[in-house]
Amino acid sequence: MKLHLTLLLLVGLGFSSWAQENLNYQKPSAEILALADYDRSPSVSMDSKKEYMLLSYRNTYKTLDDLNQEEMRLGGLRINPITNISSTVTYINNLKLRKVSDKVETQVSGLPQNPRITNISWSQNEKKIGFTNTTNTGVELWVIDVVTASAKKVTNDNLNANLGNPYSWMKDNETLLVKMLPKNRAALIDNKKDLPKGPTVSTSDGSKSQNRTYQDLLKNKTDEANFDALVTSELYKVSLSGKTELFKSADIYAGESFSPDGNYLMITTILKPYSYIVPLSRFPQKSVVYDLTGREVKVVNEVPLSEVIPKGFSSVRKGKRSMNWRADKPATLSYVIALDEGDQAKKVDFRDEIFNWDAPFSAKPKSVLKTQQRFAGIIWGNETTAIAYDDWYDTRNQKTYLFNPSNPAQAPKIIWDRNSQDIYSDPGNFETKRNQYNRYVLAIENNNTYLMGDGFTKEGQFPFIDEFNLATLKSKRLYKSTFKDKKEDLQSIEDFKKGDVLVQIQSKNDFPNYYFRNIKSGKLTQITNFKNPFESIKNVYKEVIKYKRKDGVELSGTLYLPAGYDRNKKAEKLPLLIWAYPEEFKDKSSAGQSNKNPNEFTFPNYGSFIYWVTKGYAVLDDASFPIIGEGKTEPNDTFMPQLIANAEAAIDAVDNLGYINRKKVAIGGHSYGAFMTANLLTHSNLFACGIARSGAYNRTLTPFGFQSEQRNYWDVPEIYNGMSPFMNADKMKTPLLLVHGEADNNPGTFTLQSERYFQALKNLGAPVRLVLLPKESHGYAAKDNILHLLWEQDQFLEKYLKN
Repeated sequence: MKLHLTLLLLVGLGFSSWAQENLNYQKPSAEILALADYDRSPSVSMDSKKEYMLLSYRNTYKTLDDLNQEEMRLGGLRINPITNISSTVTYINNLKLRKVSDKVETQVSGLPQNPRITNISWSQNEKKIGFTNTTNTGVELWVIDVVTASAKKVTNDNLNANLGNPYSWMKDNETLLVKMLPKNRAALIDNKKDLPKGPTVSTSDGSKSQNRTYQDLLKNKTDEANFDALVTSELYKVSLSGKTELFKSADIYAGESFSPDGNYLMITTILKPYSYIVPLSRFPQKSVVYDLTGREVKVVNEVPLSEVIPKGFSSVRKGKRSMNWRADKPATLSYVIALDEGDQAKKVDFRDEIFNWDAPFSAKPKSVLKTQQRFAGIIWGNETTAIAYDDWYDTRNQKTYLFNPSNPAQAPKIIWDRNSQDIYSDPGNFETKRNQYNRYVLAIENNNTYLMGDGFTKEGQFPFIDEFNLATLKSKRLYKSTFKDKKEDLQSIEDFKKGDVLVQIQSKNDFPNYYFRNIKSGKLTQITNFKNPFESIKNVYKEVIKYKRKDGVELSGTLYLPAGYDRNKKAEKLPLLIWAYPEEFKDKSSAGQSNKNPNEFTFPNYGSFIYWVTKGYAVLDDASFPIIGEGKTEPNDTFMPQLIANAEAAIDAVDNLGYINRKKVAIGGHSYGAFMTANLLTHSNLFACGIARSGAYNRTLTPFGFQSEQRNYWDVPEIYNGMSPFMNADKMKTPLLLVHGEADNNPGTFTLQSERYFQALKNLGAPVRLVLLPKESHGYAAKDNILHLLWEQDQFLEKYLKN
């Protein structure tokens, strides 16, 4: 059956009539199509010793057939009930291996025909690589022998991947723990055929909560029964020869984690009662540790249904959280408990406490650290050294602790106490290395640790490596990238004594490739050699421009000008396209910092306007749109004036360079950027037209917060109403192209948002066009849809901006 794209089209400016078109898929102009229709380079995965490299190939886009599969939406999941894997997964279609030291790629032999590969995982000794292949009827497990580059099938297509990766490698590297479909699996209930046995009833006990508007939730008992049937599995031990042994009978297995020494297994299961207002991640859970025979050792955690959580982004549920195996110990669990009952409104000296619990869990857990703010992560080092982080959303403060997990009486040292949004002062991330348990722990050499940083400064980006002494708490710079015509990303330190580092280097026209850099000698050894698939725009001018908002806040954006444009004569004044996404900040200084690098590879995609530089437009990509709320003021208290000030500053900056006709400027954005676009067209006269994709336009439909807004509608109704383009639709008179995925899965941006906004604008006589992309979610994936989207945007811009 031929698919058609349904468009809602307002016919003519000033007309109140409207029409619905049945339009076949179109392709954009040749200049754009040449960039959009390209072959994607493979992704790269290396073993920890950097001996072997796995190259994974996939199609640049999905097909409509990929999106047009059977799908059930339950508990926040989107599942293909025939194949028993997520319906949103992106598949790999080929695998190759090569030695990192060689240039020759070896095709992996024995792959399945027409492979649909995902869930790739190296064994612990890195001599094998597991992956799943999805057939027409299910998911099967395959294993690659790295040395021979050969693959073989291990199981039939009876795996259950509905809750993610369905297998885990065991420590012997010869056995895998696999989730399989139960032999007596319950049949799915067809809502269209089976009559309901009663109404759906939900109740409240009077407790307050602040739940967002989640998608794809359970709605009734039929959904519950189907959810049970789809996510229930049996756990088997499967050898590489294919021998299977039942390990655990049918249950809803949400997570399986082996202890570092491989002698224990923590299994988390999902329990009832389920919820119709929150997704499965907040359903009741139970975590139990077993030995390798399947004997229960200890119930280590029981979490009730979490429908009610205190208000605020720094609030959490009660009970044990973040339970994981400690990476530097053979079998010790680590977990966190909130000391304020998870309520950020309560005043306490310490917010969280971290505990360690040694197997076999007969003794009491031991407290190892209390954090002043909300726990945000931990890097284990050894018996006496670990790094922990906490943060607090309202202040954007982050603290980094150095502590001795063996001696809680020894006061932790706060080595950094900083604004997490201040990228210019970011000390970097601690480097880790694999230990004897094949787990990553803090890399410590002669009482020194190592930090790798992005290196953003006022002058540009210069990534660095620092040596950090654990005794003096002082840093010593070992390396700083000096590139001014390239961008260097530091990946990992491979040899601390020799100074060998894995890096990725790119430039405006050079595709990102991997290199080994010796930071002592400066020697560079290229590992990969991926070519630029976008040669047609290599002569496009690219520059990061910096400018100021009228209140002095520093802003920036990446400016593109057409190839051959004379920047000296500036005889032709170009139309300008601005693509942006608002971000919230708590201080002007951080808001004014730039993370843009002009040497980043120019990678045109549907998520920006870069394509149109080939059509004679100037493009300001990723323009800064900070929304700032200092002190107790919330950013959204002055959202609209700041939004307009950002737009004015961007247009003024490019206009002052002499490149543009400021009467021909368009604005565009996706998601919150679409919300921005609609508001700018409504409340300013700066733009000739705008493109808004997959946005939310009525904030009363997201009443318990949106984006970074923590207050609910009833706290600040004037903020919600004033920021809602839908509530101000009568003021919007500027041409607008609305685009939305027909099956948007993002919380808050229901497809209904664009449909209702379009209806309001249409009935009020605004010039608006709505395009619904069949089968698409919040991000677009199918080639036909993306090419048609580019055609729609091109036609719209030619009509309302360029001409």
